Amino acid sequence: MKRYIKYEGDIGTCLARILYLQLLLISSCFAANKGSPFDLKVFVGRSGPGFQVQASYVAPVSECQAYAFLTDYEGAKNIPGIRDSKVLVRTGNKVQVERIAEERVLFYPILLRSVLEFSEVSEKRQDFIQIEGDAKSYKGSWTIEPDKNGTRFTHLATFELDTSIPFFLIRFFIENSATRRFEVMAERVLLQKNTLSGSCGKFTLL
Repeated sequence: MKRYIKYEGDIGTCLARILYLQLLLISSCFAANKGSPFDLKVFVGRSGPGFQVQASYVAPVSECQAYAFLTDYEGAKNIPGIRDSKVLVRTGNKVQVERIAEERVLFYPILLRSVLEFSEVSEKRQDFIQIEGDAKSYKGSWTIEPDKNGTRFTHLATFELDTSIPFFLIRFFIENSATRRFEVMAERVLLQKNTLSGSCGKFTLL
């Protein structure tokens, strides 16, 4: 039987939480991954007492398909590391989603849970905020816009952790983990391209 460990206030828990924020799903300038076919860019910096993450990538899909991907909340469990993602309640254009992630730190599995509230602002924008979870605060947005190679996804987020780990370590950890996380998202968009077409036109702003 697999044993799950929950730490209180140690480095292992903090790093797992950082990874989890990237899954929810991830200080000088944008750092482009030149080897990526998705024009992936990632930026990590300070934002008051917390941190800021900006990322963008391009996928060869329509804006409608892109938005269908972002609003497929339960489909997030297909992203490595997310054990479950389910819609708890939908009211108008607001959706509460519970997500459970499993991360490994020093070979030990750690389970993390959060509840996010998504606001479907328009067919080009989605805002979110954590209403329950391990971070002191976590909020941000996804926007989409046309690009010559398809559609550009842009992610902006700010979060605050209860930790004394130096900023440069957190930044290094996020930049390295986020690059692969967002690449996985872009790859998932391509894999689901055909099925996403069937969801186009279903969005209604209330």
